[in-house]
Amino acid sequence: MITTREALDGSLSVTVLTLPPGGQRRRLVMDRQRKPVTRAREFTRGALADWSWPGTDDIVLLVAELVANAVLHAGGPQDFVLHATDTRLRVEVTDSSQSTPVPREPHQPGTPGGHGLHIVRTISDRWGATPLPSGKTVWAEIDAPSS
Repeated sequence: MITTREALDGSLSVTVLTLPPGGQRRRLVMDRQRKPVTRAREFTRGALADWSWPGTDDIVLLVAELVANAVLHAGGPQDFVLHATDTRLRVEVTDSSQSTPVPREPHQPGTPGGHGLHIVRTISDRWGATPLPSGKTVWAEIDAPSS
């Protein structure tokens, strides 16, 4: 897929996603991983670079928030998946908690805590949680930039 975006200086930049036909799925086992947030960020940066996916900093922030939420509220992440196609990027974090994440409402920017899911909602085009027999998968999707 080739996409064109206008830079701040008015010039056009072209992005070519370098994915195999049908996309690519990358998985990182996170169970008992030391520094899971750091590891997930590094893993994501590498995959996005390989795929020439734009918006790396925002996506890495989204990943950090999802993994940190699993660490803080669900006993830690067990599995981390990135699935890229020519139409979207899906990020999945699986943990062993049955509790569904709920954003704090109303979002209060001036208070500590409670910003993670607000950031996920802001960066992603869609997000949610899928219950599993032994926990859940929290996921977020980002649409590929259109050409």
